[in-house]
Formats: sequence, C-alpha cells, structure tokens
Amino acid sequence: MGLLDILFGGGKKKISKETAETRGEHMPDLSLPVDEKFTIHFKKNGGKFIYCISDQEVIKAIHSITEENGWEDHPFFAMNPQLVKKFSKENLSFTERIKESEVFFTTCEHLIAQNGSILVCSNQLLEKKINELPSNVIVYATTSQLVESIGEGLKAIKKKYGPSIPANITTLKHFKATEENSDDFLTYGSSTKNLYLLLLEDL
Repeated sequence: MGLLDILFGGGKKKISKETAETRGEHMPDLSLPVDEKFTIHFKKNGGKFIYCISDQEVIKAIHSITEENGWEDHPFFAMNPQLVKKFSKENLSFTERIKESEVFFTTCEHLIAQNGSILVCSNQLLEKKINELPSNVIVYATTSQLVESIGEGLKAIKKKYGPSIPANITTLKHFKATEENSDDFLTYGSSTKNLYLLLLEDL
C-alpha cells in the first residue's frame, strides 16, 4: 500500500477523499462523527492524515513518509523518551538537537474536531515555541485522543493532570501558507508546518 493509498485511512473507518473535500463545504458538520469532522477540518488546514489500524501500519507509514521526502538519512528531533524507545528499533534515528534535524516527531494531548487542530503542551514541547521547531512535523496520536472542541480538550488535560497542569498549552493548526494568521489565542506565535498525522485506531 503506497502513501497516497493510506492517506485518508483504511479499514472500517475509512473516509473517502471526496467526502473529506466536499462534505464540509456543502453540508453542515454539526451531526458528523468526531473523527470524520476532524478529518475534514484537518485537511482544510493543509494537514496530511494517515489512518492506521496497527503498530505495523504506523511503522510502514513512517518509512513511506521518510522515503517520499528523502529523510532516510536524517534523524528525527524528538523530546519524548517513550516515543524514541517505541520506534528506535525500526531503523529510525533520533536526536535531541533541533539543528541536527529537519523533522519534529512528537505525540500530542488531543485532536480537536471543531477546527482540525492538534492540542499540545509542555509534555511535547517542553519550553520551546512552535516557530522554533523544524518546519516538518510528524504527530503520532490515537483515536481515543479525539475530542469535539478546544474547551473539551482543556478540560480533559485538567482532569488528567489535576493540580499539575502542564504549561505551554497551544495548538498546531496551520499546515499550509494562508492569508489568515491565527484566529484563536492558542495559535498565537504559531507558524506554518508541513505536518503528517499518524492516527492509530485504539478504540
């Protein structure tokens, strides 16, 4: 299966390219499932979405992305030790130095269906700002991280971390150059990224 074949997913929750491109324009999305709504808005933002039903498909997708972009000999910049441990045995190399990499590999807190953005915080970014990161980003997430709105995502973070709420909460939203700048406070100081989302089915 090629990269273009797995963009927009596969399996029982496959969302057709036609649906992702047209349904949001001609039909209200209030009644759409959260996963479908997220996909539509995420694509409008310029993101590249790859749906996976197993860890093996995630690994295959990562290698397809690296081959497509010529990143085989480029280490991924990663700040999450668990993420590095999970994928370090898959012929991938990592670095903790931004200047040594063209690709930021990370997890996230939640995926926001309302606007197709990705909610992150200091657990993923530490103290760094988004515009300090490489222009290419690969996000590894699961379907259980999908939520309807930013407000719901923030409530989930508060519930998960209790009094130790992480700092540097922001969203990744702009995945292509547009005339508009940020349209909400959580994207302040953001910058356009070439972003791939690897979404693993875990529900």
